[in-house]
Amino acid sequence: MATTPELIHSYISAGLECTHLQVEGDGQHFTAVIVSPAFAGKRPIQRHQLVYAALGDRMREEIHALSMKTLTPEEYQG
Repeated sequence: MATTPELIHSYISAGLECTHLQVEGDGQHFTAVIVSPAFAGKRPIQRHQLVYAALGDRMREEIHALSMKTLTPEEYQG
């Protein structure tokens, strides 16, 4: 089954509390805007690690490339 933006959206939202989540892509390369209170106080690499943890093995097996913008709710509104 081909990976779709909708699938990635469901994977991330199942593993990470998000107040806003937008995923776009062409089946190979994807971009995501992820807004989560879990990112508060975290450096960018730590935020990405939280997303990778939510995606699990799918990051290696199904998703070729994922570019992320990770924000707290306060950063997103600011």
